[in-house]
Amino acid sequence: MYLLGEQPAYADHLTSRLQAIPSQLLEGLQPSGPNLKFKHSDDLCAALPPQQLFIIESGLLHARVDSKALFYLQEGDLVGLRQPGDQPECRYSSDEPVSLVPYSRSAVFQHIYADAQRQELFTQYLIGHTALLGDALARLKQPDIRPATGFRHFAAREELIRQGDEADNVFIIIEGHAEAIVDGQKVGDVQKDEIFGAMAVFTRERRSATVIACEPCRVMVIPKEQFLGLTQSNPRIAHSLIESMARRIDLLNKEVTQLRIDVAV
Repeated sequence: MYLLGEQPAYADHLTSRLQAIPSQLLEGLQPSGPNLKFKHSDDLCAALPPQQLFIIESGLLHARVDSKALFYLQEGDLVGLRQPGDQPECRYSSDEPVSLVPYSRSAVFQHIYADAQRQELFTQYLIGHTALLGDALARLKQPDIRPATGFRHFAAREELIRQGDEADNVFIIIEGHAEAIVDGQKVGDVQKDEIFGAMAVFTRERRSATVIACEPCRVMVIPKEQFLGLTQSNPRIAHSLIESMARRIDLLNKEVTQLRIDVAV
C-alpha cells in the first residue's frame, strides 16, 4: 500500500515492510482456484467472489475512502480483508489489467492462527495499515481536529514512556531498540517490531515500567481507543498479544528467580 500525495518520512520504509508480509502469511497455503483477471474496473470489490482474500500478482488498484482518493495497492498487497458494512466505505478501481491470486478466507485465518509467528506478523500488518491510514486521513483534516495517531522520533537515552504515567497509547518500534526499567533497574529489552505499552492499556492501570531508547528510535504511536477497537473487532489479535505478554512475564519471572538464587548463594 502506498499513500497518495506527499509522503511522510516514515512511509517508504514502513510500506515496503508491510508489503512483504502477505506472502509470508500465506506461505505453504495453496490458492483456492485459478487467478482472477480484470481488464479494468470501477468497483472491483463488487466483482470479487465473497469469502475470499486475494494477493495482487500484477496491476495497480486505486482506493477511495469516503470518495477521496487516498492510497493504491500493487503487487504483493492483500485485498479482501474489509467486509461489506465496514466504515468508512472503501472502493477499489483499476485503469489497467489486474491479476489476483484467490485464497479461501477461512483457510487463510486458520493458517495464520495455527502458527504464533504468523499471528505476530498479522498483528503487525493490521496495526501498521491502521496507523498509516489514520495518519493519511489526519492529513486530510484541519490541523485542530487531527487525531493523535502517528510516528515519533526519540533520541538515544530519551524516555518513550515513564513508569507511573497514564497509559494513553500503544507503541511499536519501527527502527532502533530500547530497554525497560522498573524502579531504576533494567528488567528487559524492547526490540524492533515489538509491541509495547499494551499491558497498561488492557488493565487500565498506570505504566509499570519506564522505556528508554538505547539508540535513536522511530516509533509508531497508536491511541488506546483505536488499539482497543482493533482488538475488539478481532479478538484473536488480543489473544495473540496476551500470549506474547504472558511469555514475556514468564521470562522475567525466571530471570528474577535466578537473581534470587544468585543472591542466596
